Amino acid sequence: MEVWPGKAYPLGATYDGAGTNFGLFSEVADKVELCLFDADGTESRVMLPEVDGFVWHGFIPNIEPGQRYGYRVHGPYDPAEGLRCNPNKLLLDPYSKAIDGNFDWNQSLFGYTFGDPDSRNDEDSAASMPKSVVINPFFDWGNDRSPGYEYADSVIYEAHVKGLTQTHPDIPDQIRGTYAAVAHPAIIEHLTSLGVTTLELMPVHHFANDSTLLERGLTNYWGYNTIGFFAPDFKYSSSPNPGGQVQEFKAMVRTLHEAGIEVLLDVVYNHTAEGNHLGPMASFRGIDNPAYYRLVEDDKRYYMDYTGTGNSLNVGHPHSLQLIMDSLRYWVTEMHVDGFRFDLASTLAREFYDVDRLSTFFELVQQDPTVSQVKLIAEPWDVGPGGYQVGNFPPQWSEWNGKYRDTVRDYWRGEPATLDEFAYRLTGSADLYEHTARRPVASINFVTAHDGFTLRDLVSYNEKHNEANGEDNNDGESHNRSWNCGVEGPTDDPEVNALRARQQRNFLTTLLLSQGVPMISHGDELGRTQQGNNNVYCQDNELSWIDWENADTELMEFTRTVSALRAAHPVFRRRRFFSGDTVRGHGGTAGLPDIAWFAPDGSEMSDEDWESGFAKSIAVYLNGHGIPYLDVRGQRVIDDSFLLCFNAHYEPIEFAVPPSEFAAGWLPVVNTAADAEADQPEVAAGEKVSVEARSVLVLHAPLE
Repeated sequence: MEVWPGKAYPLGATYDGAGTNFGLFSEVADKVELCLFDADGTESRVMLPEVDGFVWHGFIPNIEPGQRYGYRVHGPYDPAEGLRCNPNKLLLDPYSKAIDGNFDWNQSLFGYTFGDPDSRNDEDSAASMPKSVVINPFFDWGNDRSPGYEYADSVIYEAHVKGLTQTHPDIPDQIRGTYAAVAHPAIIEHLTSLGVTTLELMPVHHFANDSTLLERGLTNYWGYNTIGFFAPDFKYSSSPNPGGQVQEFKAMVRTLHEAGIEVLLDVVYNHTAEGNHLGPMASFRGIDNPAYYRLVEDDKRYYMDYTGTGNSLNVGHPHSLQLIMDSLRYWVTEMHVDGFRFDLASTLAREFYDVDRLSTFFELVQQDPTVSQVKLIAEPWDVGPGGYQVGNFPPQWSEWNGKYRDTVRDYWRGEPATLDEFAYRLTGSADLYEHTARRPVASINFVTAHDGFTLRDLVSYNEKHNEANGEDNNDGESHNRSWNCGVEGPTDDPEVNALRARQQRNFLTTLLLSQGVPMISHGDELGRTQQGNNNVYCQDNELSWIDWENADTELMEFTRTVSALRAAHPVFRRRRFFSGDTVRGHGGTAGLPDIAWFAPDGSEMSDEDWESGFAKSIAVYLNGHGIPYLDVRGQRVIDDSFLLCFNAHYEPIEFAVPPSEFAAGWLPVVNTAADAEADQPEVAAGEKVSVEARSVLVLHAPLE
């Protein structure tokens, strides 16, 4: 086979119309074989002829898209020194743009003989390995462009490709559970009707299904087990052709963009699917183990684990950092995604040991002209020491606000001493983000996410019920800050069910009308249940999929109403924190504060009121008449004003609305205690209005 020297950059397999250039980094290799596979699995080996800067490379004419390949790396095998090269193990290209096939779990995939971790196993693994695929990089993007929403105008919807689409009755059977299904008009119509601007997909990077799960009849459903940081997983593709998943993914993004919906990816750069020293030899481990992984300093047989998965990517090594940055740029420039949510992002900040917000990774992101311009969202914790870093990420980043989730849950289940904390979370968490010159949009607000109870289960269960996972209910979080409203699980009691429905409306109203960026977990607006399972990572079945047939349509319509209210009024999506200062009134009238807090009796909140541990009720005035900033068009924002009355008490509370200088009258626009929409009378200044037990009443004072 004819082999030309080729180029050391870019890494991976790059088709140019005449052939394919292959490049693989390994600092420890003595030589590298490229292995090409025919459709019937016949293997041909080619020694890569050139090495520059530890990049082994070669160009082979006439190698076209669809070609399956892998590598065999010759080099030292000395686990005690962290070296694990073994040319008997076929390895996936870390820069694979597509991967075809699944792991056939058996002894050959492992570098040691079962039962003897310090041994060396030389069984050939090629027949049991998935293969990297040369892709067609060309795609007709047309006039595609990112919708480019400002954070403040964004509503994020976290979804799983399969869970979102698998049971939708309007989606053809042959594409359910795929990228094509996400782009189906039925899904797009649902998202746009909710006011969703941004679809955040759970991991689509190619991932491995753990053998331990498969043995129990389960699967790695969530996908937080990445083995290919450039490859959209073929398991979510309706295309039968190797590499066809790339074209299908691009078509999905283009269609969503045409509908005005951004696409974010949940990315898992903190670890890989190879696990600890007992894991398989699938890619990184056999190519350059000490470059890709953090090893225990005194015994390099073992891996540092800040993720709970067995290994942590070595972000202290320049090539691992290059891998991450190359991957991020690829997804933005070639796949046109609009941003990322970083799983266990604290791990990426551990350049040495401690979490360091000035680490090289953040410096690279800061100066990168491509990656720095998209949405960057951190899950600001990991399982290592000092890993909980909510509020501590650099100014360019937004964060999943775990404190928002915990506080809002506690407030609505009636926990004491949450009122002042609740006020911080409702107004954008200035206590967490203002000191680093960030804005309210640094807070990604959420009550539920993929990890934990659904919204319906949050109000239906006190305890997790994860028996289906086969781990004796020991997996998943035990402290959920949930409340079952008096009965554990399903019930025919109409009062309990009515309270549960109201609590779901309370959470959604609080979420959508808080300052910051709201994130809805898929199906929460439809009353989705997982029957009390708060860890469905391994459940690829009806337990985890949205049940479209039994969707709660009333809750869906309610969600649409509140989301539309948020979209219509900038006062709910401010770009700056409230100050409490007086701002100029509409038409030059006497000013009012931009925000004011009231006790139910109509008096402004005092220090004593805030410190009262038993208080469960509060009203907040949001002044839309003089928001002190310009919008994106340079126009001064003038909006209506609102009074939000929150009552987490178990009895109705009479709220006195503010005096006439705030507004002559107030019109109820959202009432979570109302069973159905009904005209409600205007409330005059100074009058009292009853707010039902455990409910929210939103009052609107239109511009005069």
